[in-house]
Amino acid sequence: MLRTARAAGLALFLATTALTAPAIAQTAAASSAVPPIAFKQRTLPNGMKVFTSLDRGTPNVTVQVWYGVGSKDDPQGRSGFAHLFEHMMFKATRNLPSESFDRMTEDVGGFNNASTWDDFTNYYEVVPANHLERLLWAEAERMGSLVVDEAAFKSERDVVKEELRQRVLASPYGRLFSLYLPQATYTTHPYKRPGIGSIEELDAATVDDVRAFHAANYRPDNAALIVVGNFDEAQLNAWVDKYFGPLKKPAQPIKRVSAVEPARAAPGVFDGYGPNVPLPALAITWLGPKAADPDAPALKVLDAILSGGKSSRLYNSLVYDKQIAAEIMSNADLPQQPGSFMVGAIMASGHNLQEGESALLAEVARLRDAPPSAAELNEAKNELVAGKLRGRETVDGRAFAIGYALQINGDPAKANTEISDLQAVTAADVQRVARKYLDPQKRMTIRYQAESARPAGQAAPAAPTPPKTVASYNGPIVTLAPPEQRVAPPALGAPVQPVLPAPVERTLPNGLRVIVARSTDLPLVTADLTVKTGGWADPQGLSGAAAMTANMLTEGTKTRSAQEIASQIEALGASLSSGAALESSSVTLNVMPDKLLQAMAIMADVAKNPAFSPEELERQRQQSLDGLQVAYQQPGSLTTMAAAPVNFAGTPFGHVATGTPASLEKIKPQDLSAIHRTWFRPDNAILVLTGAITPEQGFALAQQAFGDWSKPAAPLSPAPAIAPKAAPRAIAIDLPGTGQASVTVAKPAIARNDPAYYEGLVANTILGVGFSSRLNQEIRIKRGLSYGAGSGLSANRTTGSFRAVAQTKNESAPEVLDLIQAEIRGIASRPATADEMTARKSVLVGDFGRDLATTSGLADILGNLALYGVPLDEIGAYTRKVEAVTPGQVQAFAARVMDPAQANVIVAGDAKAFSTQLKSKLPNLEVIPVTDLDLDSPTLRKGR
Repeated sequence: MLRTARAAGLALFLATTALTAPAIAQTAAASSAVPPIAFKQRTLPNGMKVFTSLDRGTPNVTVQVWYGVGSKDDPQGRSGFAHLFEHMMFKATRNLPSESFDRMTEDVGGFNNASTWDDFTNYYEVVPANHLERLLWAEAERMGSLVVDEAAFKSERDVVKEELRQRVLASPYGRLFSLYLPQATYTTHPYKRPGIGSIEELDAATVDDVRAFHAANYRPDNAALIVVGNFDEAQLNAWVDKYFGPLKKPAQPIKRVSAVEPARAAPGVFDGYGPNVPLPALAITWLGPKAADPDAPALKVLDAILSGGKSSRLYNSLVYDKQIAAEIMSNADLPQQPGSFMVGAIMASGHNLQEGESALLAEVARLRDAPPSAAELNEAKNELVAGKLRGRETVDGRAFAIGYALQINGDPAKANTEISDLQAVTAADVQRVARKYLDPQKRMTIRYQAESARPAGQAAPAAPTPPKTVASYNGPIVTLAPPEQRVAPPALGAPVQPVLPAPVERTLPNGLRVIVARSTDLPLVTADLTVKTGGWADPQGLSGAAAMTANMLTEGTKTRSAQEIASQIEALGASLSSGAALESSSVTLNVMPDKLLQAMAIMADVAKNPAFSPEELERQRQQSLDGLQVAYQQPGSLTTMAAAPVNFAGTPFGHVATGTPASLEKIKPQDLSAIHRTWFRPDNAILVLTGAITPEQGFALAQQAFGDWSKPAAPLSPAPAIAPKAAPRAIAIDLPGTGQASVTVAKPAIARNDPAYYEGLVANTILGVGFSSRLNQEIRIKRGLSYGAGSGLSANRTTGSFRAVAQTKNESAPEVLDLIQAEIRGIASRPATADEMTARKSVLVGDFGRDLATTSGLADILGNLALYGVPLDEIGAYTRKVEAVTPGQVQAFAARVMDPAQANVIVAGDAKAFSTQLKSKLPNLEVIPVTDLDLDSPTLRKGR
């Protein structure tokens, strides 16, 4: 359960640049080594391991508990059980009512989450550091006195079933990756069972099954506590001893999986089918070693060589050169016990599985026949090292590295040695492990196609009947104590004040606004270029042209080919991406400081000098068209795409900004060149640099990379005002056979400069942001009708949008729509209590603070402030303005902006399950079969 300026004077700029020119060299000389995670460890008498890592630079702390039980430990006939139990751990304990973890984390500006893997389940929270003692107490509570009762069990089982429908049954390729891939790869080891389970086995589970599972696995000697952040070490150790020390180690030993997967003697084929599969896909798997095996680092490097980025072998061969695949993938799945290695592809339109299998095997054979080049090897290593570095920007990322190394490798020190292990891999090692593990005669090929491709007369296999019970339980049963008998949580400590970044800005002589904020000592820098144009600039009938312009920036310049851009960037261990939204286009670079000078030269080249070659456009067009085929089979994607033409009909926002099948076919290179020539200019752009970089270094680098970007003589044309006037509509998009319905309520909203902007943020957060929001409480927690329900408020330059969304089983769509509309009305009619206001404001403030803590998050915030003309000191004013919002202002905003009677309703799913009931509520309901859908038409129907 994974709970998405003022311009400086020319003379001053030149003088400062002259003084700071050496800053470029200083940046290039900075160390890019990944610093080790300094941690201490001890073991309590009851067997629980404790790891602590101090960071005085953050106002936060993460508390994580990792249990050595995962999906491989599910009882036979109860697949998905470890995952189901993960949900149960968020319910009541003896002294804490259900959902208390959300009150103690989200409602104070933090967050909580958990995830179930094959080998472990981890629970983690990030909170302000003065809440540390409370979280330790609460984690000890649910380890030692969890309440498992019938009501909570049935509620969470319903939620897990909705999660399964959303992730597996409503996703075109969910069955392939969640069900068929493990089932076909393993014959004996329980890694073959789906971690998310099945509807049949979830329905068969009993409360006794759950209680027995908890007693057997959730115990101190099967757990590791990890605390990273700002704390007093002596006080932390005392609290750990106080709360976890009394927990008893059970007398019975922990049961461990001892099954051994037999070696394969011959190749095999597995055929799987599913509804709503637009493009055939396949995966080829081999059995592999465990994570602690000496061969593991070489297989990770091999994996990166095959599929790590656009310069990888599989991408270059299948996607770029042959153009037979819409998407490629590989994965070295090396868990605690011997795992697997996979290569795969989703085929492009007009290409078959045999082509894909032959091409994938040919690339594997190349690595078996000859070692990779030195350049390929170094590129793969740099990518892997940079990825590890990005994962350590946050306290929870560092804690995860410790926990993962402990559970998967059996050694927490591997968190600090894995980089050197990867660096030690040689080209010969890569070839050796390819020969050792990727024998074509020991492969399993999983072919996945639409249900219509199933051979005539062949029926889908019936699900096995699960046993009625798998365990008996005769132990103690914990119940929630009466309020007067509950132990109160510990008191809070003194708050730790955050240190906010201090952005500094200048404007280059060509008009480029440059903002620099030093925000970390971790060797990482983000450079983000924002151009003030987006989907609104699409020419009439060419939806997606601005998005395609932005996407094509990295697909070739006048001096670099697409493949050269990819290989040069990835050789630096950097990431370079480009894209567009409704009102902005961007080029974003993330790189280690010692590679920044080289990487920014490439970034500037793609922004200033794109080639827009016909060949590259055709490649991108076909990839986008294949992507749309997939999106048109996903309920959530359909409602998202339909929202723009419905919400903003008749305005420059009133089309699908990413394009449609018809519009993408019409786009020509000259269309892209025209958009770039008109809007991509330095006086229409903002460059933000954040991370381990000083302002002097940033300004000098900006001048070197972008100083020669010429400003056109013609003045900029003003961007259009967006003033939607269309009447609300009710639309149902019929997608037969899909596993869920997506329900959306959407309407135009406010501009970023609206005086009630912060009132809107608070109103929307009360309604639909976070686990404790009203929508999620009503739809998920109380009724189990969805894996998650939420809302979003997007404030743009002149007009923004508001959306409330949830996915549910098809037959529940009308009920969920009623609940969404009722909760939206309730924001205006039911004043928020003082406690609710405090909690929801804390969500906003906490999320904002965590965004500031990463280089990319800070760059996004600064770039958006600059895009909408908001002073940069808004960073310091954000908390004060959120805290100033009153309940009355929230009600007034909701009544003015969020009225569901003025909103559009869009539902996508299997309409035969809900259209009749929905039409009785919405007499103007338009039912549009997905085969008739035309998002370029005002009617949304083909031929009308």
